Amino acid sequence: QVQLVESGGGLVQAGGSLRLSCVASGRTFSTYTMGWFRQAPGKEREFVAVIRWSGWSGRSTAYQDSVKGRFTISRDSAKNTVYLQMDRLKPEDTAVYYCAVRPSYYSDYGSASAYDYWGQGTQVTVSS
Repeated sequence: QVQLVESGGGLVQAGGSLRLSCVASGRTFSTYTMGWFRQAPGKEREFVAVIRWSGWSGRSTAYQDSVKGRFTISRDSAKNTVYLQMDRLKPEDTAVYYCAVRPSYYSDYGSASAYDYWGQGTQVTVSS
């Protein structure tokens, strides 16, 4: 059984930084689509960033427009961990952040329904 555990959330002032981590256990992914989503109160869950890998396509990353240039997604395969470095945070980044994984290289990575496994979420609060 795959388990994803997020950490690194917290309270930060606008302009500050946080790094979220998501550790996967129960399976090693040789081919994957690993994403970060977020959900603010009263809003739907939205795509934030994705990192994908396959032997055929190589590694690729993508971001929601509102976080481009501020957030960076990366993965440490030895630790089976995906990170989300968040810089220049804004109050509108406040949400619960979730990591998710699909054990294949998938094109429709922006849809939450594409993912098979989810973490429990970690709260990020950005004060103005």
